[in-house]
Amino acid sequence: MNPQLRSCMPTRQPRQLRLWMLVGGAVGVLLVWSPEALSAQPAAVIAEQDVFQNDGQNVPGRPNQNSTPPGGQTPLGGPGPVGAQPAFATTEWKASGLPRLNLKRRPNILFVLADDLGYAELGCYGQQKIKTPHLDRLASQGMRFTQHYAGSPVCAPSRCVLMTGKHTGHAAIRDNREMKQLPEQIAKQYGIEPEFSGQQPLPDEEITLAELLKKAGYVTACIGKWGLGQFGTSGDPNRQGFDLFYGYNCQRHAHSYYPAYLWENGRKVPLANDPPVPGHAKLPPGADPNDPASYRPFQGKDYAPDRMLRRAEQFIRDNKDRPFFLFYTTPLVHLALHIPEEDLKAYLGLWPETPFTGNGYTPHPTPRAAYAAMVSRLDRDVGRLLALLEELDLEKDTIVFFSSDNGTTHLPKEVDAAFFQSVGPLRGLKGSLYEGGIRVPLIVRWPGQIPPGTISEHISAFWDILPTVAELLGLDPPAGIDGISFAPTLLGRPEEQKKHEYLYWEIESYGGQLALRMGCWKGVMQGLHSKGGGLGAAGFGSRLELYNLENDIGEKQDVSAQHPDLVRKMRELIHQAHTPNPLFRMIPLDPE
Repeated sequence: MNPQLRSCMPTRQPRQLRLWMLVGGAVGVLLVWSPEALSAQPAAVIAEQDVFQNDGQNVPGRPNQNSTPPGGQTPLGGPGPVGAQPAFATTEWKASGLPRLNLKRRPNILFVLADDLGYAELGCYGQQKIKTPHLDRLASQGMRFTQHYAGSPVCAPSRCVLMTGKHTGHAAIRDNREMKQLPEQIAKQYGIEPEFSGQQPLPDEEITLAELLKKAGYVTACIGKWGLGQFGTSGDPNRQGFDLFYGYNCQRHAHSYYPAYLWENGRKVPLANDPPVPGHAKLPPGADPNDPASYRPFQGKDYAPDRMLRRAEQFIRDNKDRPFFLFYTTPLVHLALHIPEEDLKAYLGLWPETPFTGNGYTPHPTPRAAYAAMVSRLDRDVGRLLALLEELDLEKDTIVFFSSDNGTTHLPKEVDAAFFQSVGPLRGLKGSLYEGGIRVPLIVRWPGQIPPGTISEHISAFWDILPTVAELLGLDPPAGIDGISFAPTLLGRPEEQKKHEYLYWEIESYGGQLALRMGCWKGVMQGLHSKGGGLGAAGFGSRLELYNLENDIGEKQDVSAQHPDLVRKMRELIHQAHTPNPLFRMIPLDPE
């Protein structure tokens, strides 16, 4: 082992994070390094013109690919709820690599993915101002991870990483990238407005977690926000393994919680918002920012999360007797600050407020109270789903995951992350590859299998989710992924747990950034697309910031000058971790 790596392997958690986590009732974190290397293979490079498919034409090898056109039927042949599924596996199930499990049926999977929820915005992660009793209880019933990372510091690539098991050096989607224009045929067929053309579609050849589970006999649903390709493209959620999609397809559409409609597969479902509330606006000239009446145009009637929650509950009830995968991708707590008045009341008057008058997302007179209420509303909705599992006697038959796609948003007039200490002692917010932008909560519960009230120090990331679920269900994960299953950790067998040699992230936007974690060492590179940025021999060492997370969890002391060998090693690993993708170029790594 490299002596520098050995010297930073701690026997106790960094003091800054240890003191913070004790507030939430947690124990210390052990940062561990292991020499096992990743066996990653490059992702296929897809040209933009390949992502648009002829709707109605099946691609060989992919089940249920056709979205529902307006007025048509669901992929399962009916206009209503997800219909009957084929009988489950004909062979007796036995979890691969986990022979000691003795289960009568394959468990359901409920994965709740919050949007822009910070590392320390739950009570069980140290939050003091915002109440989250249901998620705190979930943590007490399962395992809470303290060193889990999102796939990216922004939405779409993070979700792509989770779905495909590939980090952003190999993933097909590596940044938020809106489609400027859909083909006219697709836009016309589905009635898609130009402003909601969606994001860069996930290529057809990517194998998603939903496809893996669908092939194994699971009925699958994504309810919430998708952001990986509009209907009629290769990224259409119905073409990526989901029998049911309900919610927002386009991320921009999801900026309003009071829209004109949501989608159920390829059909628009009207909402009673007339007119709909925009996601972006400001108070009109002359409006009094201290008069509540000035904000009434931004208060809708039909709240999208209400609709999503009811649809999720219906899906669970309809499929209680068969294995299901529900990917519940709630838009909460992403901006805009849209929250029903009843939810807001609990936080009104608690803290000083400065009205947000707009010039970003929509205005709100009490942004602190609104944001806190949105977090508590997220918690309440999760509580509703958990209560339904209990009511239907599905608790022991359902593995529940909860996480967030990236850190707290970086717009302080709307979300006061400093006031709420949203990321605790961590540096950075959404869009940043410092810890606060990518370290996220992860809670996993499986009664009778995962020891309750446990805290894991295992270092993991979104690309580990797919192989973890696969191992828990006795399935073979796709070849060429970057993830390592943490099923042994979940099941109380840490001695069997394999570990990453390193974790890697890259993002083209926010100036161009790279990050690599290797044991307790974290390398960060910023401004790679600015003048003078680069990975060449002349500038690499001086531009890579190096932090020892064991004693500097806030990433305040750059020690790259003291460890040139580590900087050199990280340079080698960065080149090893990155494969070119012409749609998301990292200029320093990808030659012209």
